[in-house]
Amino acid sequence: MTMNQNKKVPKIVIVGAGFAGLNVAKKLRKAKASITIIDKRNYHLFQPLLYQVAMAGLSPADIAYPIRSVLSGQKNINVVLGEVKNIEMDKKTIHGDFGKFEYDYLVVATGSEHSYFGQQDWEQHAPGLKTIEQATEIRRRVLSAYEKAEQETDIEKQKALLTFVVVGAGATGVELAGALCEIARFSFKKDFRNIDPSKSTVVLVEAGERVLPGYNVKSSIQAEKDLKKLGVKVMTSSRVNKVSEEGVVIGTDFLKASTVIWAAGVKPSALNKMLGPTDPQGRVFVEKDLSLKSHPEVFVAGDQIHFEQKGKALVGQAPVAMQQGLHIASNLLNLIKGKKTTKFSYFDKGQMATIGRSRAVVNIGKFSFHGFAAWLVWLVVHIYYLIGFKNKFFVMYQWIWSYATYKKGARLIVKKDWRQEPTASI
Repeated sequence: MTMNQNKKVPKIVIVGAGFAGLNVAKKLRKAKASITIIDKRNYHLFQPLLYQVAMAGLSPADIAYPIRSVLSGQKNINVVLGEVKNIEMDKKTIHGDFGKFEYDYLVVATGSEHSYFGQQDWEQHAPGLKTIEQATEIRRRVLSAYEKAEQETDIEKQKALLTFVVVGAGATGVELAGALCEIARFSFKKDFRNIDPSKSTVVLVEAGERVLPGYNVKSSIQAEKDLKKLGVKVMTSSRVNKVSEEGVVIGTDFLKASTVIWAAGVKPSALNKMLGPTDPQGRVFVEKDLSLKSHPEVFVAGDQIHFEQKGKALVGQAPVAMQQGLHIASNLLNLIKGKKTTKFSYFDKGQMATIGRSRAVVNIGKFSFHGFAAWLVWLVVHIYYLIGFKNKFFVMYQWIWSYATYKKGARLIVKKDWRQEPTASI
């Protein structure tokens, strides 16, 4: 598509400051445009390390960075804290709790949220892991389970408290299950007097035939072996049919568990309903240049879109979103200069997942490797993509300290109710 350069400075609105949105904004730092980036949170979150917050390995501030700080050097951008409620593409206007903004070009990159496959009531019993709030809630539940088990005298209740179920064996599920086992067998080894944390049960449930279904078979087999070595009970070809406060129903069998974590499925942002036709998973169809067919001035990226390459839809992962964000920025620069947009092509740099201490799998096309070398690659890559020197330094420090001592540095049980409790009289 082509568009003549306007004499006026074009208005670009970016909705979402995740991997895609932030990459768009940063690459447009020298663009002759008026840019507005809107997010309902004031920070960019490095989601691949969110499980480390949930497992008490890192603090939230270690993997989050204020959006204003990231973009403070860009004089052509305005940061807005708010949530978009409606998009009127015919009027080139978006509406939200901040009021409204008009645009010449719009980028929508608001990510995804967990899908419970029509069973939304399961969420209260099995939180997902997409936000800091969810991560700290999972951390609260895990740490509280051990504290309650320490005081519990009923053996059956104690066993349920020390049973942890992770639903979904993608990268997040595998990483959570591995970390839960390490906590039980190493980090908490000497901390309790009435229970033996190493006797905890960690169950990883996957409806598909293997763990890490998006990886090659070799990596999946190795990941399952590593999980079992850590003590994880892996259940593949098993479907969770019910989640309650007491536990889960797997197939027809009931398993008592006080803590259930959901890592099984995702659904795109609700804004997709306003953008156009979607696939069965709710992802909006886009053109080869990542724009909407009916509105070529609107670009969509990340988990929200259905984009096929080599006959297969790209998965919603951080590397995909990053590359799409950079490509959209390039297309916007072309449009501002009156040039044509170009087709997006994803360069697959591979996938990786860590499985506890010193274990990981790296999958690059048909090539894969595992073990300590893979773990080092995983560590370096994740440190590299963190934003801010302070974050890189503290995360590296925490990992070195944890590796040497097996200790977790963020073992805080934070209650959901923020209101002050009455203090005891003295």
